[in-house]
Amino acid sequence: MSPGRDSAGRDSAGRECAGGDCAGGSRAGGDCAGRAGAGRDWAAWHDAYDDPGSPLAQRLLAVQAWIAAALDQAAPGPLRAVSICAGQGRDLIGVLREHPRRGDVTARLVELDPRNAATARQFAADAGLTQVEVVTGDAAQTDAYAGLVPASLVLACGLFGNITDEDVARTIRCCVGLCATGGTVVWTRGRREPDLIPQICEWFAGEGFELLGVTQPGTQWGVGAHRFAGTPAPLPPGERMFTFVGADVLRRKRSSS
Repeated sequence: MSPGRDSAGRDSAGRECAGGDCAGGSRAGGDCAGRAGAGRDWAAWHDAYDDPGSPLAQRLLAVQAWIAAALDQAAPGPLRAVSICAGQGRDLIGVLREHPRRGDVTARLVELDPRNAATARQFAADAGLTQVEVVTGDAAQTDAYAGLVPASLVLACGLFGNITDEDVARTIRCCVGLCATGGTVVWTRGRREPDLIPQICEWFAGEGFELLGVTQPGTQWGVGAHRFAGTPAPLPPGERMFTFVGADVLRRKRSSS
């Protein structure tokens, strides 16, 4: 599958992550903690990946294409990768399993649901990926990535459709601290109206990211990739990047407003 199609996106998302703008103030709950309590079985949700014809399986192929492209184009030497709300890690682990750069990559996958985290650990073990660490924890906390950022590859897949638009913008600002110069952020967002993908591209551009590609409208899902052309800012410790609300909850709020 082709990684995507280039398109332009410009304008600013606002301030950088440095200086505490990741958090935007104290928040209750958050990340996958909100996800775990949202009434959805997130382990069973992953079953759709096993159906090759499902939208999730098709989205996974597009995400994996961008991951493989980022690894193919990375400079020789050690690489670091982080995955936010990693789920079962099928995207990154599925690529690393066969990729020639697998031995160069040290990765941390952060996921709150213990069943999904356990599955990801098993996938990594089965693939012999001893440098892939799976952390059962709150992926919204900047501390979860300490020691492994800025990274060559940042995955924010399955995240932007489950948090508010304000938190999408805040997380993109925080990518300035998560992503190394020349590194790649791969992200996803559903294409339901209102389609936020054009705005997401503008927010990334405003933080010094160059668009590598984004899927065209016409599918239920969107996948994008951006390369960071700027200089990383320190990721402030002890900050929260977002609160995981859930797509269903967000849709109900929009329809009632």
